Order: sequence, then structure tokens, then C-alpha cells
Amino acid sequence: MKKIKDFAEKDRLEQPLLVKECRNGTTNKGAPYLSLVLQDSSGVIDAKFWDVKPEDTERITVGQLAVFSFEVLLYNQNLQLRINRVRPFEEGSVPLEEFVISSSHPEAERQKELDALIASIKNPIYHKIVTAMLKKIGEKYMTYPAASRIHHSYLGGLSEHSLSMAKLADMICEHYPQLDRDLLIAGALLHDTGKTAEMSGPVTTEYTLEGKLEGHISIANGWLSETVAALHLENSEEAVLLHHMILSHHGHYEFGSPVLPMLQEAEVLCLIDNMDARMNTLKSALDQVKPGMWTSKLFALENRQFYKPKGSE
Repeated sequence: MKKIKDFAEKDRLEQPLLVKECRNGTTNKGAPYLSLVLQDSSGVIDAKFWDVKPEDTERITVGQLAVFSFEVLLYNQNLQLRINRVRPFEEGSVPLEEFVISSSHPEAERQKELDALIASIKNPIYHKIVTAMLKKIGEKYMTYPAASRIHHSYLGGLSEHSLSMAKLADMICEHYPQLDRDLLIAGALLHDTGKTAEMSGPVTTEYTLEGKLEGHISIANGWLSETVAALHLENSEEAVLLHHMILSHHGHYEFGSPVLPMLQEAEVLCLIDNMDARMNTLKSALDQVKPGMWTSKLFALENRQFYKPKGSE
């Protein structure tokens, strides 16, 4: 079975793929079609299923595997599939792990890094709050994605993103010693914890009703209120500062933050959050193109295209 990352123009294949997204459409002549995003453990690819029949639609379910017969085409400098046929997938014929994208950093490695970072927090109040919040969330912290599609949108993406930010924060604190390292590390580890309720899970991620109506910032802020109350720390300045870190980390009202950063640590948290998300988006996009080629337009990066130099490996 050929992996998506190894697909080449003019390939003609038949194999199982996971349906990540499925949208109905109609051509100018009134014919129905499907726009799909298909996935295996190596990546995702867009697909079109023209002149789709009702029985074909019944065989395609988001979050499920199906066997597709398709051609690989080049469209706007990106590979895309043209689906010809689809048939049901026989359960057990291929392990599900072959279709789940996961963090390149093993969970045991991420857990070790997390434990070390928590242990490095010297302020006892921040230490207690971070420990209690992560205990409340449990294993979801290590398995959930950080987003549904844009960045770190895979198994383990939430912890990978949060740990990457914490490591960036550590380096920045060495360069700018006026920063409160404990507050910044705590903020990096906790800022996106609400995503474990905002999204449905790590395999085919969709936004939950709670996620759509409240958003992960409000959810995490509510959990923090419950946590500090249970620890009898709700009147501490540390609790107030951590609330601000969570509430302001998107940096702009129009991006969902109810308050703007008003602590130097909150300003840094917003900057490293944006930087880490953008670098992950770029890595994913550039991994899909060959040296000397351009990425497609990246919505998360102002619809810009990025060039992969010929000397890149």
C-alpha cells in the first residue's frame, strides 16, 4: 500500500484511506459531487469524486475507512485525487494505526519532558495549580490535537505544541531575565487545555457543541477557577495572573481573547504561541512539496505561498 506522501502525478491506485472531511457540492450543470480530505499516517490529500451516486455517498463516512480507486492529478501545483470508485473497507484487513497521523515525538518522550518542566516550577502555587489542572485533564493532554486542521492537528499535537512553547519560553527567559519564568512556563503548559473539551478527539477531529458555543479559552478559564477554588488559592495573585495568561493568549479581540495581554509574560506567551503554530504549519506544508517547488496558498499565513529551496533536504 502506497503512502500519501509517496503519491506521484499519474499514479492509478486502489487502496483504503481514512475520510477526514466530506463536503457535498453541485456542478454548474446540476451534477452532485463530493469534496474530500483523505488521510493516512503520512499525511492528508484533497480529493474530488465527480458524478457521485447515492450508493457511493452511503459508503463514505467521516472518521471511517473506505477503499478508493483513484488517479493522482496535479492541480494548482498540488497533488489531488480524482476518485473513480469506492467500496466498503473490510475491518481488520489493515491496522488502523496506518491511517492515524501522530506526533513525531513519542508519548513517553513528551511525558518525560512534561514531568521535568513541572518539576522545574519553583513557585509552589504555580506548581500546585499546574499539577492539579493536568491531573483534571488526564490522558487527553497527551493524545489530543492542538487544532482540527491548521497546526499540530494530529494525535499528541496538543502536548507537542505546549511543550514546544514551554521550551521556547525557557530560552527566552534566559535572554530576558526580567520575565517570571514560572508564570510563563505555567501559561505555556495550560493555555490550550480547553481544547480537550473543544474538540471531539485525536483521529477525525470535529468541534463539539461545547467547543463551538464556548471556545477553549472560556473552557480552560472555567477549569482554572474550579482548580484554584479546590486548592483554596482563588485569592492568590498567582491565580489571577494565570487567568490573564489564558484569557489573553490569542492577543487580539478579533481572534477570541476577551482581554489583551497586559503582562510582559502574557505578551511573550502570545508571540511564542503564534510562532510555534506558524512554524508547524510551514513544516507540514513544505514537507508536501519537492525542493524547487512552491506550497499551495496557506490560509493561516495570509494566503501566502512559500518556496522550498533546491538545496533543502
